[in-house]
Amino acid sequence: MSTATPSPLDDPLYATRHDVASRLDNRQPGFSLAQPFYNDGRFFALDMETIFEKEWLFAGMSCEIPAKGNYLTLDVGDNPIIIVRGAEGAIHAFHNVCRHRGSRLCTQSRGKVAKLVCPYHQWTYELDGRLLFAGSDMGSDFDLAEYGLRPIAVEIAGGFIFICLSDTPPSIDDFLASVSRYLAPHDLENAKVAVESTIVEQANWKLVIENNRECYHCNGAHPELLNSLQEFDDTDDPRATDAYKALVAKKQSDWDSLDIPWALQRHGRRNRLTRTPLLEGRVSMTMDGTQGCKRLLGKLTDPDMGSLRILHLPNSWNHVMGDHAVVFRVMPLGPQQTVVTTKWLVHKDAVEGVDYDPTALRRVWDATNDQDRRLAEENQRGINSKAYSPGPYSPTYEFGVIDFIDWYCERLQEHIGQVTPSLQVVRG
Repeated sequence: MSTATPSPLDDPLYATRHDVASRLDNRQPGFSLAQPFYNDGRFFALDMETIFEKEWLFAGMSCEIPAKGNYLTLDVGDNPIIIVRGAEGAIHAFHNVCRHRGSRLCTQSRGKVAKLVCPYHQWTYELDGRLLFAGSDMGSDFDLAEYGLRPIAVEIAGGFIFICLSDTPPSIDDFLASVSRYLAPHDLENAKVAVESTIVEQANWKLVIENNRECYHCNGAHPELLNSLQEFDDTDDPRATDAYKALVAKKQSDWDSLDIPWALQRHGRRNRLTRTPLLEGRVSMTMDGTQGCKRLLGKLTDPDMGSLRILHLPNSWNHVMGDHAVVFRVMPLGPQQTVVTTKWLVHKDAVEGVDYDPTALRRVWDATNDQDRRLAEENQRGINSKAYSPGPYSPTYEFGVIDFIDWYCERLQEHIGQVTPSLQVVRG
């Protein structure tokens, strides 16, 4: 029997890849994207396939699964994921899918188990993914070893958990080394989540990230945040004032004396770390700039650590201070719907009601998240109009957005070319 050669047209996203490739080739640098990138279901499916199923994603914090058997779950599009702490402290990540008939194994967002047991037919897996039990009705030649859980690449750095669904994950070692070094003084492995929020924004995930990558809107939108946050975090920023540069020099000298890393680190357009002062006299992102938690993170002795800002595209930005950390995870739900999860971390031995008040700790970012939600949703509504066309970014105020969009377009083009090389012929 002869086997026909697969046609590119068998690919359900072939026409979309062609459309996207053409639009990327012809896009105007420094401008926002064409409308379908923000609201078309076919373009969204390509985003999930080429970005969220290929790139490293921030998933959660290692302190959320402190002991053997602790697990957390999340969804990457249609892919349910489980991350579990196994023997000797090892952290494993798997597709949360039973190898029998595909049921989800763990249905809660977090928990603790001795083994991973499918609730459907009780197939039982070790915490390292090995199938241990499948009943006595699978036949004498059934081989348990062939039906372990499907693993997912996982890396841990500075208490951050990153996962990648690709069979061939891109290199991330340099970034992980920077994260580990910069977070070492904060020791987030020995922190805990004091409070968590989840909001669903009726906007494309890229609009959520674009909004985060600039503070052009901050003066008009974020009064609570600007009680403590500097609008810029780099003395090379053309907007940076002399007063800011003087404060940076003073704080960098202080941090050097404490052996605290602070220098700006870039890993391409995708990853960025820098420690920058908060406003003069402020030590934390609280309403009045005072400590949100009396117990400092790690073994820190000075609360004035500024904000260690960590960017990880495509789905996370973070602020780590002396007394607490605020970590953000962005996950797309649909072409015009995105879930943003925020977690506030404090020292694991900090006592609620004594060392910190959860309501006070979260007030600034609760307000800021809601303000950003409204901005992104109004942005989406305007983009959906037939009047929308790509507009210019400000190279002064929106250079971070330009970097994000350039990174996104580069990754999309590379992945499309890898999956459908014939597009080069079609486009040429």
